[in-house]
Amino acid sequence: MVLAEDSVVLRDGMVELLAARGCEVVATAGTAPDLVAAVDAHRPDVAVVDIRMPPTHTDEGIRAAVEIRGRTPEVAILVFSQHVETTWAARLLAHGAVGVGYLLKERVARTSEFVDALHRVAGGGTALDPEIVTQLMRGGRRSRVDALTPREREVLRLMAQGHSNRSIAALLVVSERAVEKHVAAVFTKFGLHPADTDNRRVKAVLAYLEDSGS
Repeated sequence: MVLAEDSVVLRDGMVELLAARGCEVVATAGTAPDLVAAVDAHRPDVAVVDIRMPPTHTDEGIRAAVEIRGRTPEVAILVFSQHVETTWAARLLAHGAVGVGYLLKERVARTSEFVDALHRVAGGGTALDPEIVTQLMRGGRRSRVDALTPREREVLRLMAQGHSNRSIAALLVVSERAVEKHVAAVFTKFGLHPADTDNRRVKAVLAYLEDSGS
């Protein structure tokens, strides 16, 4: 992976933690241009990106992530930040339905959670913090979301975090069959048919972003 983080202390600490858990950090970057250059040079499985980087510390990191996503879609992106940036998050997700994650630093309680999300995203899955999903739903295409029942919205939120049907059933204390029915209802209301070649679970999460990500 390539790790982009402008704080030297945090960056070095993450490299040590990740290496101890079998993750290979092939390069680190402290600025957005260095991040893009490192990805071009190494073509990693995944790039871990902070949002606010030098020189302005506004949105350089996620802008670079969107650029990387557009140029090299095979490189997965995991945004790891303390900030919620929905506009650029929508643009990042609009470039593809797989291999994207967005986690908030203060909400990751254990290193194992981060590593699990990292592997999931690198493997073509998705890992979105519930707060990110909530903010995107508020700013995206509300007609589709409004058509869902409260339980279907809850299932969609957990799908966005990368949970399987079995995991969702355990969290909601319902049968796996019940979850399957809710997932099927979301697919139907979002117009996602079995013939779709892409991952319908991820497309269901991203469907409401079409307007805001265009």
